[in-house]
Amino acid sequence: QVHVVESGGGLVQPGGSLRLSCAASGSILSVNAMGWYRQSPVKQRELVARIDGFIIDYADSVKGRFTISRDGNKNAVVLQMNNLEPDDTAVYYCHVRGRNLRNTGSVESWGRGTQVTVSS
Repeated sequence: QVHVVESGGGLVQPGGSLRLSCAASGSILSVNAMGWYRQSPVKQRELVARIDGFIIDYADSVKGRFTISRDGNKNAVVLQMNNLEPDDTAVYYCHVRGRNLRNTGSVESWGRGTQVTVSS
């Protein structure tokens, strides 16, 4: 089983910043992709930012404000969110995809989510 642990999130005023962290452990040999998705009561789950190998993708709505990066050599990523807007309010989920311990196939897992609320 792959364990995905998220941290960060909370309440912040518009224009403020938050930092989300995600770490993967357990039955995973190597991580190929890690990313953040978000879901609100009025929107379906959508990609926020993702690192897949050497490719980094961002949603158009967060480009220039959010930065995703690997946390050193760990199976972990950090999402730095600046200039937050009320529309960024959502539950943020970390997703991990990699190789299983026997290197015979792929595994993936989701975190439980962390709430981000942007409000004055």
